[in-house]
Amino acid sequence: MKNKLLYWSITVALAGFLFGFDTIVISGADQPIQKLWGTSAFFHSTFIMSMALWGTVIGALFGGIPCNTFGRKKTLFWIGILYTVSALGSAMATGPYLFSFFRFLGGLGVGASSVAAPIYISEIAPAKDRGKLVASYQFNIVFGILVAFLSNYLIGQYLGQNSWRWMLGIEAVPAIIYTIMVMGVPNSPRWLMMKGGAEEKVKAMLKVINPNSDVTTELADIKASLVKTSRDTLFSGKFSKSVWLAFLIAFFNQASGINFVLYYAPRIFEQAGIASDNVLGASIPIGIVNLIFTILGMYLIDKVGRRTLLMIGSVGYIVTLLGVAWAFSTGAEGVIVVAFVSAFVASHAIGQGAVIWVFISEIFPNTVRDSGMSLGSGTHWVFAALITMITLPVLEAFSTSTVFYFFAAMMGLQLLWVIFFMPETKGVSLEELERKLTS
Repeated sequence: MKNKLLYWSITVALAGFLFGFDTIVISGADQPIQKLWGTSAFFHSTFIMSMALWGTVIGALFGGIPCNTFGRKKTLFWIGILYTVSALGSAMATGPYLFSFFRFLGGLGVGASSVAAPIYISEIAPAKDRGKLVASYQFNIVFGILVAFLSNYLIGQYLGQNSWRWMLGIEAVPAIIYTIMVMGVPNSPRWLMMKGGAEEKVKAMLKVINPNSDVTTELADIKASLVKTSRDTLFSGKFSKSVWLAFLIAFFNQASGINFVLYYAPRIFEQAGIASDNVLGASIPIGIVNLIFTILGMYLIDKVGRRTLLMIGSVGYIVTLLGVAWAFSTGAEGVIVVAFVSAFVASHAIGQGAVIWVFISEIFPNTVRDSGMSLGSGTHWVFAALITMITLPVLEAFSTSTVFYFFAAMMGLQLLWVIFFMPETKGVSLEELERKLTS
């Protein structure tokens, strides 16, 4: 039974691997594509680099609709199809507009997966293990990022002028594997109950999920949480605390500059004086550090809690962002920039990276979890898209050190928010959290 739960969680979390791979693989194709099609800085930022993110915004904002209507499982299956078509189409694109269209499709998959996968895992996980099981989605994101960095580097070294096409196209292989695997997972018991599923079937699922629990009491709690009133809409006011918590954690995630760093790492390192033929290789330590500290975050999230991890990460953000800003303002060696950037990514991995998807998937009641997750994920991706879209124009208008000082100031605000406003959610059932956050 435990093996089944683990298998289902890992399978669904593989959507995170494709998320991470798809998000970062573009960094290796960034400059070759701009040279090939001769695009301006504005067009390149707005279409080539940001189009996937605008797809992600739409996928996140509306991903709750298919999750609610068709179920988490079917939504996860079609996410795999989107990834596959996007990878093959981007690799074979003959111009910037067609390329942007296929990247947009992949973005829809990323956005929808950031809604569907955390919801599904949170709804099948026992309260005591929910943190690390949902965080396995984040682990797969950073594993996908590392594999993308390695893949880009190796393909760039050995496949010559059109290597960027292989960098993008190879994603179709894990996408097809994931799509086949996800067909074998069951629907979540909470979604089944929400759609009037047979109680005996739901009880059997709950017994698999947590063999030592009183499934009759657990089922009664779930049924009670599904009793709707006229106020059970996301923006009715009843769930305002959860709405603000989801919005702010998502906003601060992107205000850290994490997507700015991950998307444009080769450019940042080039500005720091690292030779252009070494910048892809210099990005690999980021992926390794990200993976190691994500594993540490997964280990700690159900032990020390979400709030403590976010405090640790916030302090790390502030120190490392100030370090990067100092390095650029004083003209320090490129290796110092790589070290500070890697430490910044470590701070993200153990803090926001480990916490964000877990926290948002926990804080909304069963009746509005789909739309609540869409709100949090959509907020995250709107700001990610805006930051990515304006990056090149901002770097032309301001010094790199000024940009990093700005991100450090935002993380000072995050630390204050965590200390004074963020509740702890570890070890509490979803139904009990609903009672606490709506009381």
